[in-house]
Amino acid sequence: MGGTIHCVSERFDFTGDELAPAYRAAVDAIEAGDLVVLPTDTVYGLAADAFKSDAVQRLLDAKGRGRDMPPPVLISVVESLDALATDVPDTGRRLCEEFWPGPLTVICHAQGSLMWDLGDTQGTVALRVPDHENTRELLSRTGPLAVSSANKSGQPAALDVYDAEEQLQDAVAVYLDGGMSTGGQPSTIVDLTGDIPHVVRIGALSMQDIRKIVPEATTDLEQDEKAEDEEKPAEDKPAEDKPADEKPVDEKPAEDKPADEKSIEDKPADEEPTEPAAEASKEEPVDEKPADDKTPDVRPAD
Repeated sequence: MGGTIHCVSERFDFTGDELAPAYRAAVDAIEAGDLVVLPTDTVYGLAADAFKSDAVQRLLDAKGRGRDMPPPVLISVVESLDALATDVPDTGRRLCEEFWPGPLTVICHAQGSLMWDLGDTQGTVALRVPDHENTRELLSRTGPLAVSSANKSGQPAALDVYDAEEQLQDAVAVYLDGGMSTGGQPSTIVDLTGDIPHVVRIGALSMQDIRKIVPEATTDLEQDEKAEDEEKPAEDKPAEDKPADEKPVDEKPAEDKPADEKSIEDKPADEEPTEPAAEASKEEPVDEKPADDKTPDVRPAD
């Protein structure tokens, strides 16, 4: 009888007008040091009180992750940036003002006075304001929450509450059902700890988006992005070349036929690149361990 009763998971509707029971249950769970799954504008997140080290450890344990991959922190308003971070450059501030609420996570120097333990952060904190009205309202009631994507480490991030439940089960006290996630892509992560903003993960915001606001922003990932763009036309070219080889055979009278054949042949050629692309987009919200290998301080943010 006296065994460990972790918690009986509860699920609440997190849409519409009758949100009071959902807010109450989620706030109670966070205050008790338990975990909450909530919707964001990108993917579903697994949340814990950022100032309770045992709750943050519970989050890491639920995901099967070590302290070397500390979770980012969600806040409700841009104004909380200076309460949690220090030495934020003007360029970084401009990015936050432009893209918050939204899919931008910024890595900053953490305020030294903060009594929290998010893991091996090297004195930094990753912050984001989600573009989800109900979740921001919850954050205004709970304060900053340590939040990572709602999935087991190495699995795809949950895009609805049922997927999150299937993966995390009774490790979570409260599941907030906000319907299907509309974003699906993780946030773009920008390191603001140096003199120039440096993009360490390209997600929902592209480098073009970032450079519209901060033209001098840098990244080590752009080469990969360019290589992918160059590969796609290269795959299409052989499909276009085929009819060109056929034309001289039948000369003018057959020109109408190859035109039809070209459109038929081109279809599979166009579709082939889209299949891997679709698979890639499905896999994108997965915990981004490869990114972490390159930059140990990258948080696999939601």
